[in-house]
Amino acid sequence: MTKLSTIKMLTIASLSAIALTASIALAQTSSTQTQPQNGQRHGHERAWGGGEGGRMHGMMFRGLNLTDDQKAKMKQLSQSFRDSTKSTREALQAKRQELRQANDGGTFNEALATQKLQESASLEAKLMGEQFKLRQAMLSILTPEQKAQLDQKRAEFKAQRAERGRSKNE
Repeated sequence: MTKLSTIKMLTIASLSAIALTASIALAQTSSTQTQPQNGQRHGHERAWGGGEGGRMHGMMFRGLNLTDDQKAKMKQLSQSFRDSTKSTREALQAKRQELRQANDGGTFNEALATQKLQESASLEAKLMGEQFKLRQAMLSILTPEQKAQLDQKRAEFKAQRAERGRSKNE
């Protein structure tokens, strides 16, 4: 594989990770609250009672019957994550824009593109590390029973995903 092909593959992988990160960040800033009529939780409600909070984390923690204290801690962790990673996310967005501009005018500057990709990659790695810390902090809030439920949900999700993969290949 050539160096350029390797760079392209790394770029695609990085951009995929960025897209996931951006969707999580955007979801964390969205605000959708639903008030159930009968006091029960809606299945699509955010993990800690709606409002702000990560969509992916909301889906991950849905159905675990979090206490109000747990919800408050999760919400605080999400807000802290958004605040602490804001400059990194903005810098990453700027690097992406610089990369797009490197291709403007119809000429491709490989050296400039490589430089911008390397700068982006280090920012993405930093952001991914912070996301990992966030996830670990959120998991530490759960009770052993909730962690067991989460493990069961993960196993079910993997099985469903594997089944979808098998059916696509048939």
